[in-house]
Order: sequence, then C-alpha cells, then structure tokens
Amino acid sequence: MNITRPTYLEIDLSKLKHNIKTIQKKVGKNVKLMPVIKANGYGTHINQRLDILNIFDIVAVATVDEGVDIRNIGYQKEIFVLNQPYKTEIPKILAYNLVVGVSSYDFINELAKTKKKVTVHIEIGTGMGRTGVHPYKIEKFIDNIAPNIKVEGLYTHFSSADTELEYTKKQLASFKLAVEKVEERLGKLKYLHTAASNAILNFPESYFNLVRPGIIIYGYKSSEDTYNKIDIKPIAKLKSKITFLKVVDAGTSIGYGRSYITNKETKVATIPIGYADGFRRTFSNGWCVLINGKKVPIIGKVCMDSFMADVTDLKSVEVGDEVIIWDNDNITLDDLANKCDTINYEILCMIANRIPRKFIK
Repeated sequence: MNITRPTYLEIDLSKLKHNIKTIQKKVGKNVKLMPVIKANGYGTHINQRLDILNIFDIVAVATVDEGVDIRNIGYQKEIFVLNQPYKTEIPKILAYNLVVGVSSYDFINELAKTKKKVTVHIEIGTGMGRTGVHPYKIEKFIDNIAPNIKVEGLYTHFSSADTELEYTKKQLASFKLAVEKVEERLGKLKYLHTAASNAILNFPESYFNLVRPGIIIYGYKSSEDTYNKIDIKPIAKLKSKITFLKVVDAGTSIGYGRSYITNKETKVATIPIGYADGFRRTFSNGWCVLINGKKVPIIGKVCMDSFMADVTDLKSVEVGDEVIIWDNDNITLDDLANKCDTINYEILCMIANRIPRKFIK
C-alpha cells in the first residue's frame, strides 16, 4: 500500500507472528488458535491480510458482514461468527458458508426453515449475563434442532477470568456440565472453546481443543500482569508528521474556545490527526506526544482533524518531522487508555478507517 497521508498506524507483522507462536506454545500443539479478528482486527486491519489469516484453520468475527469481508479477500477455511446473527442475515450465512454461534430457539427455527445445511456452535450461558443457553436447558435445545443444522461446537464467555478465580471456576463447571449433556446426545464435538485472552493466561484447564486469543495476539495487556505471564510484543505504533510550524507572541490564543493562551513567544506545530481519527479531545491541553525524542505538550483543544503542540523547547524542529502518538515504549497504548479512563482495547479499536495502516515485516 502506498501511504501518502502523513498520519498512519504502523503494524509490525514480525511481532504479530512472534505473538502467534508464543500463544501456541503456551496452549500446546494439540490446541488450535482461533484468533479474534473482529472490529477490523481490533483496529489493526490484519483481517485484511490473507497471508496472516491463512496461518489459521478457523478465525472468529463478531458479525456476518465481517465474515463476508474475509471470504471476499479469499479466505477459504472456517469463519466463526461469535454473536448470534439476526434472521435477515441468514441468506449471507448460507451464501458465504459461515459458521455461526446460536443460543435462541427462534433463530434455530429460522435456520431450520431454509432446509439447507448450516454449521453452528451453541453458546452456553454460564454467567456472563448476556446470551447463551442455560446448561439445564441445553437438552431441550438440542432436541429441537432440525436435521439440516450441524452442531459442530460448544462455547461460552467468561466474564472475569482476570480477576475472579472462583467465579470463573463455576462458569467452567457449568460449561463442562453442558458439554457432557450435549455429547451424550450428539457424540464428540469438533470444537469446545471457552478461553479468550485472560483465560489463556490464567486457566489452562479451560483450553479444551480451541482458544480465542484477542487482545494478546496483538501484543497488548488483557490485565495488569499480562507481560509477567507471556512474552508478547505490541504490534502497533501510531505516527504522524508536523505539517505546519509558526511562532506566535505571548497572549496568543490556540485552538477552538481559546482554551490555551500563550504566556511567552511560542513555536507551535500542527499535527494532522484529530478526534475523527480516534485521537480524543481528552488529550487537549497538556497530554504529550514525542517529537525528535522529546515529549512535547499538546496546547489547545484537539480538533476534528488536527491538534497543536508546543515545540518551543526543541533544539531543532522542521515541517515533516515525525510525531509519535504512541510507540509502546515512551508512550504506550495503556498510557492513553488510562488518561481516558478506559481500556487499551477501546483506544486501539477507535482508530478510524481513514487512518492508513502501514504493514512492516
């Protein structure tokens, strides 16, 4: 891809492959990885890299349209839709040979009406409080599945595998109960999966034969002690360049609302990334970016498409100099998340599609 915009998200594919190998080693050779590549690969766009997708026999997405997009770039193996779709999406499910998660009679009945073969994984509700079939109702659910529907797997979601040991163990016990009941009726299933990033780190007994690495495959923390438990490397850096420089007098207002007034002669740099790109207004007036190896403060409010920084103290600065928004060393994704009182997942996923992704090997 020919990157022309001065702002881009750099994705290091060698680090991604390192993370894949590290996770595979942790779970063992007999457990398959099903990477979660929803939300445009957590904002990284690796869901558009067929060379990466083909490493895996099965990948997970959140929506039917995400699965369709992956089919359309040439991925021919299994695509699993984690969230039960809506009935109007059934034609796409059939046309693009998607495997879907199910947990309601209504949806199963709609699939049955098609008379066409479709593969599903049944979600078991073990304590997430969201979707899923209760373990005590799974037998009735199975008995109502039409012959054209092939049950290939069972799965569940842990709510707090990073913080609540006993609760997660209860969820796991509930899941095992459901597995026992289903396999008594249907025989051994191809896939059993419960472990996302935190369970991969904390609950080896939850691996079964398939795991769903999410944030950790991108090299970021799923909990505070992640890096103590697994050798993963962050794969993304958000970068831009200075596109305008000027020197202003003391008493000059900077940006919308005149929220910053200079108190001395100040050299101001304009950087072309703003809140429409996913760089929040929270970073206005005081948050720092890295230019020429030194942290410099943002002054004024972050605009839709740009922000301004005070570069007065830099010995040398020019239009075209690189600006680091985060680099995983001097400024981390978690630093930005903490500033916004959120999690690293959200900051990464918020990077807009209009920001180019630059893949390096």
